[in-house]
Amino acid sequence: MWRKLMEARIWGRIWRERLVEPIHLNAASLFVAIFGDFRAKVAHDLVLRPCHAWGLLTAADMANRVGIKKICAIEFGVANGTGLMNMAKVAQRVTNLTGINFEITGFDTGEGMPAARDWRDHPEHYHRGDYPTSVGRGNLDRMLPKNARVFWGQIAETLPKFMEELSCPIGFISLDVDYYSSTLDALAILDGPVERYMPWVPLYFDDIQYLEHNRFAGQLLAIEDFNSSRAFRKIDQIRSLAETRLFRRPRWIHQMFMAHIFDHPHRQESLSRLGGVILANPYL
Repeated sequence: MWRKLMEARIWGRIWRERLVEPIHLNAASLFVAIFGDFRAKVAHDLVLRPCHAWGLLTAADMANRVGIKKICAIEFGVANGTGLMNMAKVAQRVTNLTGINFEITGFDTGEGMPAARDWRDHPEHYHRGDYPTSVGRGNLDRMLPKNARVFWGQIAETLPKFMEELSCPIGFISLDVDYYSSTLDALAILDGPVERYMPWVPLYFDDIQYLEHNRFAGQLLAIEDFNSSRAFRKIDQIRSLAETRLFRRPRWIHQMFMAHIFDHPHRQESLSRLGGVILANPYL
C-alpha cells in the first residue's frame, strides 16, 4: 500500500476519485481505516485493488447464501503476479470474515503478450511482449501461498486441464488479458457443466477504460460475442453497483460485470422459497 502511494498516478486517482467526494465521507474513511473491520474497509474502498476485494467478498456472501463453503477465484493475465498475490491475501481476509475458503488460480504464458491477431485486439495500444513474467515462473510459483497456483501456457491449451482438476465452484474471475482474442479464449471457462459455477459469478474486466476502447473491439466485443453465442450463460455490467457504493467515482465500479448462469439449479423456479411475498400497506 505505502509503495503504491509513492506513485504520481495514484495521487492523481485519489484526487479524481476521493478528494472530490463529500468531506464527511473522507473523514469517516479515516476512522474506518483505523478502527473499521474488513467489511467496512471494503465499503470505503480502503483495501488495495478494491475490485478484487468487492468481487471476492460478494462471491463469498453469495456462496453462504446458497450453502457453498469453498469457491475458486481466477485471474487471467498474471504477468509478475502482483494481482494474483493480492487476490490471495484479500481472499484470506474474506475467509476470516465469512468462513468461505478459496482456491486461487492464475493463467499466463509467462512470455508476455503474443502478437495481435487483427484490429479487434487493439494493436494501437497493446504490443507483443508486453507484461512478461520477468521475475521467472519458478520464482513466482514459490512465492505464492499454498492455495494459489498458475497454469502456464496458452489459455486454450491449459483451460481443459484446469476444468478437469477443478474441485469447487468458480465464484470470481478477473480478466486482464487485454486482447479481444485472448478474452474470448478466457471466457470459454464459463462453458463447463453447471455444477462448476456459482449461480452468479462476479467478473472484473481490466481493459475497458481507455478512450480507444469500444464495444466493437477488445474485451467489450468479446463480451458481446460471448453473449450472442450462448443461450444460458450471459455476461452483463452490474448497473446498480455505483448506487450502492459510498464512493461512486472510482473507475473499477464500471469495470465490474456479472456472469449469469441461467441453467443453474439455484436459479430455477422449483427451488424458490415457499410461499409468496406479501407487501404491507401503511395506509390501512
